[in-house]
Amino acid sequence: MKRPSLPENTARLALLAALAMVAGACGPGASASPSGAASSASPASAATPTKLTVGLGFIPSVQFAQFYLAQSAGYYRDAGLDVTFQNKIDPDLITLVGQGSVDIGIADGTSVIPAVAQGIPVRYVTTIYAQFPNIVYAKASSGIHGAADLRGKKLGTPGKYGSSWIMLQALLGSAGLKPADLDIQLYPDFGQGAALAQGAVTAATGFVNNEPVQLELSGTPAVVLHVDDTVPLPGNGLIAGVDTLRTKRAALQAFVAATLHAMAEITADPQKGLDAAVAAVPDLGKDRPTQLAILKATIGTWSNAYTQAHGAGAIDRSAWSSTVSFMAGLADTPLPGSPPPVDQLVDDSLLK
Repeated sequence: MKRPSLPENTARLALLAALAMVAGACGPGASASPSGAASSASPASAATPTKLTVGLGFIPSVQFAQFYLAQSAGYYRDAGLDVTFQNKIDPDLITLVGQGSVDIGIADGTSVIPAVAQGIPVRYVTTIYAQFPNIVYAKASSGIHGAADLRGKKLGTPGKYGSSWIMLQALLGSAGLKPADLDIQLYPDFGQGAALAQGAVTAATGFVNNEPVQLELSGTPAVVLHVDDTVPLPGNGLIAGVDTLRTKRAALQAFVAATLHAMAEITADPQKGLDAAVAAVPDLGKDRPTQLAILKATIGTWSNAYTQAHGAGAIDRSAWSSTVSFMAGLADTPLPGSPPPVDQLVDDSLLK
């Protein structure tokens, strides 16, 4: 089923509101540049841009096209920012953001919750993936149409940890199932996709903008089971440290506005995002059709009914509350501390 993408008008209205706030916060001399990002008078003068280290998880990828576009098109520069990208795996990135070594980064909500429960001082400040990207998928010929059809099937996953494992438990729970009702095959080397393609497993966990896209491009129709159809888990978004939110608030707000602007442009013209990604990561240009397909699937996750109603980047607090309650009740992967309240997890002030 095709997932809805963010309407361009909604994104631009949200951007204009965010930019107006940034400009207003930076004094009467601030203005908006033609690029849509705040001018060099916000949050710092042109002579002294504010340095921001931005953590992009995993490896450089087309899924980060909005950041590459905002950088190459000068939206960050026009906002008075000097942005440096850094790639770190998710657990390390959250710790670094909490320490202030990285100013702002991208992480999924199900990783933020246990981190905050352990006392790591971070806040989720902007929704990027409005739809949870972790999914279960299978070949269309498998006869799997919903979570209930997974009973007794061989399912491949990297391990019994992380966002994919939490997603799987939530998806199975929606059909009254538990992991013990399946034949779980572990692939620590992330080879579950190849195992599915070869028929070693019937279903596998993955990301909506990766494995099923590759399977479809190989000529094999796929079926995808989305957890957010039943359980509203918060997807990947921007996080910042509590101290950084206090000391670099104007800069972070300008960064968010410029990034949302780039997302709106890419939604309207995916080719622009692909070009920016290839310029930043030349190896992506070796197979442009595949990378464009991945980018389009990524764009499809940037919007849901909540962000369409409340603006690009909006944070659904009720979904966060539901997720905290769900994760607190998991027997095999309990939270490492007391379930944190939503106000200790999210801060949507950069969007206002």
